[in-house]
Order: sequence, then C-alpha cells, then structure tokens
Amino acid sequence: MAFAIGLAAALFIGVLLLLGAGHDPATVYQRMFEASLGGPDAWSVTLNRAVPLGLAGLAVAIAGSMGLWNIGAEGQILAGAMMAAWVARVGDGWPGPIIIVAMLVAGAVGGGLLAAGPALARSSIGVNEIITTLMLNEVALRLVQWLIHGPWKDPDSFNFPLAPMLPDQARLPVLFGRAHAGVILAGLVIAVFGLAVSRSVWGYELRVAGSSEATARYAGISLSRKILTVLVLSGAVAGFAGAIELSGTADRITETISNGFGFAGIIVAALALMRPGGVAAVALLFGAVQIGGQSIQTLGVSSSVSTILQAFILFGAIGAGVFSQYRIRLVPGRRSVAGESVG
Repeated sequence: MAFAIGLAAALFIGVLLLLGAGHDPATVYQRMFEASLGGPDAWSVTLNRAVPLGLAGLAVAIAGSMGLWNIGAEGQILAGAMMAAWVARVGDGWPGPIIIVAMLVAGAVGGGLLAAGPALARSSIGVNEIITTLMLNEVALRLVQWLIHGPWKDPDSFNFPLAPMLPDQARLPVLFGRAHAGVILAGLVIAVFGLAVSRSVWGYELRVAGSSEATARYAGISLSRKILTVLVLSGAVAGFAGAIELSGTADRITETISNGFGFAGIIVAALALMRPGGVAAVALLFGAVQIGGQSIQTLGVSSSVSTILQAFILFGAIGAGVFSQYRIRLVPGRRSVAGESVG
C-alpha cells in the first residue's frame, strides 16, 4: 500500500513537471510503459538492464548485511569486465561454453581481487572501507583507459582507442528478443545469496556481527574473517556483473561499460532495505524506469526532464520504503514528530 501511494505521488508530481515543460503527460507515460514493459521486446531490454543493476545492488546488500558499505561496485564491474576481456583474448579459439564459463569466473575473480585490498585493510587495521572502495573506482577506470589506448588497442580501429571485438563464441546465448542468458544467471546468483543471508548459519552470523560487535565476539564469531569474506564476495558479485555485461550486452570492453551501474546499485540496495532477497524486484523496477525514461527523449522530452522524472519515481519508491518501516506519530506536548519502527 505504501509503495502504491509513493508511486502515485511521484507520478502526480511528474505530471506537473511535464505540463510545466510543455509535454502531454499521458503520451509520455504511455511511451515509458510501452518502451519498458509493453511487450516481449520491451521486457527483454528491461531485463537486460536489470541484470547489472540487480547484481550491483546485491553486491552492496551483501556488504550491508554486515553493516559494511561497498562503494566500489563501479570499479569492481570494470575489473570483472577487464578480466573477462583478457580471457576472451587468450581463449580466442576456445569452444563457446568453455570460454563463456571462463570469462564469468574470471570476472568474479577480478571483482573480488579489487575488493580484497579494502577488505584486508578493514579487517586487519580498521581502515574505513567506504574510502578505500570508492578510491579504487578511479584506479579501475584508469586501468581500462590505459589498456584500450595501449596494449589492447585494436590495430584495425583507424587509430580510435577501441579494444578488439569479442569473438562470436564469447557471447551469451539469447533467450528471447534482446534478453540474454545473463538474466537467468543473475537471478540464480541473487536467489542463492538471498537464501544464504536469510536462512543459513553464515547469514545469521553476518546479521549478528553487523548489529553488535560485542555480541559477535561473545558468540565466538571472527569479525576479521567475516569482514574479509563479505567484502571479497561483494566485489566478486560486482565483477560477475561486469563479465555478464561484457559477454551479454557489449561487443568489446570500453571505459563506459560499467555505465554507472555500480553507483545505481547503492540505490537498489537501499530500496531493497539491504536485503539480498528484495534486490531482484527493485532492480526490475529501476531498469524499467531507466529504459522508459530514456525512451521519452524520442518524444522531444529533454534529457534533463527525463532524468528528473526518473528521480521523482525513485524518490517515491524510497519514501514508500521509509513509511513501510516507520510510523509517523505526534508526541503529546511536543512540536516535533517522532518516528517509530514498524518492522
């Protein structure tokens, strides 16, 4: 109910925005729906967009389950894509199933390796993981730029800084429309981690460690080992997203392959209340909003209005999440308003 109210309020504000910009809200909203959810082709595009959003959100949510913040998913996606691209170069003549599996595994390894430094620093000497994971985003980006401008530059690119195209057998199979097999892989990964965090001893220990370090120590839980494991796993999931994006949607590695998915994953995880099990639904909504928002530019809606409209819809969803967790009540004798958890 709260979500429906939040979405309705956001759409109403969007109507006012579109009217102020001189556009017909009914036409714009119809276009958004048709482009994102209006048929099999639209669904295929939305599902493809939801894959990196969902995996990036899962990466943030895994760390968030223990009260940690992985702000480096953007760089970890790039690291995963780099490792997958390297495998594609080395295994140019390998059979399709072998090279795809190797690329996906390498992507997870690449993301995990990039997260290993912040994980070690946090678990051993208490360095804030927010700062270290954030800074490594820039390191990963510069490394990709160096590769495509130097060692991996395609000699047939007419001097443009482009990496070679992936071999045909390195592409993920197509399910329908434009949707690729990465949709299934991402769904499986999200489901496995959702169950692991909510139903396993490992997940219970994560929640205990995240809620109270003293309780975790009393229960014999190794905080340093949990921090190291969780942050590396978080990075591996983001790197896996980079490998899927390279093999499923892109045709070569570029410096923009992460496309802001790592930072958007923070919003996805927040909307899912840091619960891995809720990430898939939020990523699908976010993907539909992004695809729909991009499509209305063909109607003459400026990119700035499109972005603001997307933000309103996401703010509505965030507001719905807040009000579903907290009840606002007036405190007698005070002018302030207090919030009380209903979760």
